[in-house]
Amino acid sequence: MAVPTHQSPVQSTPVGLFSLPVIVAALGYFVDIYDLLLFGIVRVPSLKDLGLDAEQISSVGTSIMNWQMGGLLIGGILWGVLGDKRGRLSVLFGSIITYSIANIACGFVKQVTFMDPVMYYALMRFIAGVGLAGELGAGITLVSEVLPTEKRAIGTSLVAGVGLSGAVVAYFTVKLFDWQTAFLVGGGLGVGLLLMRVGVVESGMFKDLSTQSHVSRGNFFAFFTNANRLGRYLKCIGIGLPTWFVIGILATFSNEFGKALGIAEEIQPGLAIMWCYVGLATGDLASGFISHALASRKRGVALLMSIALVFSLLYLYSGVSSATVLYALCLAAGFGIGYWAMFVTIGAEQFGTNLRATAATTVPNMVRGLVIPMTLTYQALKPSLATVNAGAVVGLISFILGFYSILTIPETHGKDLDYLEE
Repeated sequence: MAVPTHQSPVQSTPVGLFSLPVIVAALGYFVDIYDLLLFGIVRVPSLKDLGLDAEQISSVGTSIMNWQMGGLLIGGILWGVLGDKRGRLSVLFGSIITYSIANIACGFVKQVTFMDPVMYYALMRFIAGVGLAGELGAGITLVSEVLPTEKRAIGTSLVAGVGLSGAVVAYFTVKLFDWQTAFLVGGGLGVGLLLMRVGVVESGMFKDLSTQSHVSRGNFFAFFTNANRLGRYLKCIGIGLPTWFVIGILATFSNEFGKALGIAEEIQPGLAIMWCYVGLATGDLASGFISHALASRKRGVALLMSIALVFSLLYLYSGVSSATVLYALCLAAGFGIGYWAMFVTIGAEQFGTNLRATAATTVPNMVRGLVIPMTLTYQALKPSLATVNAGAVVGLISFILGFYSILTIPETHGKDLDYLEE
């Protein structure tokens, strides 16, 4: 049951699209994406430097990525609960300290002698994953609560559009310097962002809620004690599955798909990820305006998800014969999954103020965590179905769940967020 948090307005003055909370959330997501995608970009060269062969790079690289995604899963719950119990800003500060330290540590993996460097690498990516889990959900929650209702979709799209360009910067940082320096740059960006956040103020909705001691806040298990709430929560997760199929399977393992498709030129996964995120950033900037124009979150997401499905099918089964075309399809599919910000916004809007940060932070990280069964399924099916069909099976499951979820979840366009979950 939803009940209002109070009778008086939360904010006395309107907050604009280019206010400090929106700018800092956008820059925070920029650093988050830079650090999140960096391992995918440097997976091949970094593991080559550690002396692994091609087969080990595939298997060990998958394992390290799954360590990172496992960290995201655990961190999503940790930071989500803290966001509703201690405030949105506490998460924005705590998470960035965690992942900045971990990324700086990754810059020294080749110098490690006190333990197996590969195990050290995996452990640091796990810690980075825990830290990275808090950034997006807390930022989107804060922006959703401080912006007027009519500006929410555009504001969160601006956050994601700016943020997702972090993948492009990560790729060129690796190209200009080397993979170790790229990790150190990521850590340095995090420290700089930490200083910028000093002037950001807490959400008015959370401030009001924090004075109500009788209200249960940040109870993760509350999602599982009510059938309606559980259904909304699972559907929020389902909506995001196609996004990480495109990123975590098609782009990350693009070198394997390139070989399977008979492309003569060697495909660079880092470049595929970069083009995927160029499309994703463009789609995210567009998604807020699409949602605003259609007056519907659901129709906007369903439209973009359909675009992602079409280009994923073309990627797998159109007989791609050149690296250029493969990268172009990564770009196009990336645009299709450019509803990422809208998906996280839907997660925030589905739940009351006392569970909003928990939902907005755990939902995207549950999706990221589900990359683990995606990659394991893909690897398990490759021997029997071959690379392309193995990827297609994972994609089929992802898109079926994605379309079912977005078509059946309640609409949240124009919804007043000043209420509690009981």
